[in-house]
Amino acid sequence: MKRINIWFYIFLIVTISSIILLVTGSPLLTLPLDEFHTIPLGTFITWLGMISLPLTIFIGCREFRNPTTKLNRILSGFLKIIIVLGILWVPISYLLAGNLSFNFSEKDTFQGGQTAMIWFWRLSYGIGIGSISILIIYLISLIFKKNKTGANKELR
Repeated sequence: MKRINIWFYIFLIVTISSIILLVTGSPLLTLPLDEFHTIPLGTFITWLGMISLPLTIFIGCREFRNPTTKLNRILSGFLKIIIVLGILWVPISYLLAGNLSFNFSEKDTFQGGQTAMIWFWRLSYGIGIGSISILIIYLISLIFKKNKTGANKELR
């Protein structure tokens, strides 16, 4: 088995595992990692999911690794940005929340306040929705490419 296939399956398993744990609200998510109970395991499980979802798509599709069309180059570029945002999710979220539990309150200051919370959710949803949107756009482009190729054969 090729090394790229192994990485694909590793990232796919991490993605699916993260999604299952988050959707089911597993008690593992609230398991404290320090003696002060300020860092939950869920932070790192979610972080792994934020990194592995776009990486699964990137590695799983050869056209994103070596794009041949302008659209695929653009989609590949956006996916690379999303991968970087996934890697930086915990540091950015920590800067927004001021803690690794990512708790926000009614503070008047930006860090840990409601405005920071809005940016936190935009970042979090943006990584997931952006990754899936790129995959959907790519799949739609394949349908149009297939239809276009079939239409050209009929004209000949």
